[in-house]
Amino acid sequence: MRTNKITRRSFLLGLGAVSAAAVLTACGSSSSTAASGAASGSTASAGGDTVYRTLDEIKADGTVNIGVFSDKNPFGYVDENGEYQGYDVYFANRLGEDLGVEVNFVSTEAANRIEYLQTGKVDIILANFTVTPERAEEVDFALPYMNVALGVISPDSNVITSLDNWNADDQMIVISGTTAETYLVKNYPDIPLQKYDSYATAKNALENGNGVAWANDNTEVIAFAKQNPGYTVGIPSLGSQDTIAPAVSKGNTTLLDWINDEIKSLADEQFFHKDYEETLVDTYGMDYEDELVVEGGVTNA
Repeated sequence: MRTNKITRRSFLLGLGAVSAAAVLTACGSSSSTAASGAASGSTASAGGDTVYRTLDEIKADGTVNIGVFSDKNPFGYVDENGEYQGYDVYFANRLGEDLGVEVNFVSTEAANRIEYLQTGKVDIILANFTVTPERAEEVDFALPYMNVALGVISPDSNVITSLDNWNADDQMIVISGTTAETYLVKNYPDIPLQKYDSYATAKNALENGNGVAWANDNTEVIAFAKQNPGYTVGIPSLGSQDTIAPAVSKGNTTLLDWINDEIKSLADEQFFHKDYEETLVDTYGMDYEDELVVEGGVTNA
């Protein structure tokens, strides 16, 4: 199995394409327009708006297109050698191996994950995708492989420990298309949000003091605090406890069923614990392993 390696030039071009796609999404572009880039041989869903490749079509092509983050260390990122790395990438490589096909990684931003599935640009999304009822109306989620909640990180000089009695002049940094944005809009509508399209720009905004705090997946903000002295996760768990799962296009049952069977079978070898120890332990240590990892698609809740 081959995983693609990207040069610095192609990586930057790819990020430019993702940014362009995000602009189109923000302007309300239709899925039929974006679908012009869909893989050939895609099957239209019953509704006619979503396109996808079935399991047999993927196997016949010999390549599976998997959407991952390219700037969200340690879950999905591109290293100094131009190689995709991280917890989601480790899982993606195993899917490709067991499918008997090559993996083509497609860099995505949070706001583009659903669009990339609906237009057939990717077959699977493994971009730290939190399961929500709203998203489940647009894509089909497989069994979970990780637990997650929201968290809030802020500088040590002004640690945010509560969202109550928020100063109306202060802004909260969020990433567009994430559960943090949705949660804050619904539950704290008076908190001004400063929205960014990528994890890299959100991190830069926090470092530059553009907002007083950053709300995102607790796994991400905990990792940031451990890697960057001077920041504290004052709110380590905000809102409900959720799960991370692979997603496929709505109605792509053959691929969905295969992924579910794969996740169940991987439990026999404690695959996701191995994944954690290979990709996350340097960031989180061993204390978080059993709290974060889900084996066989079965949560403790």
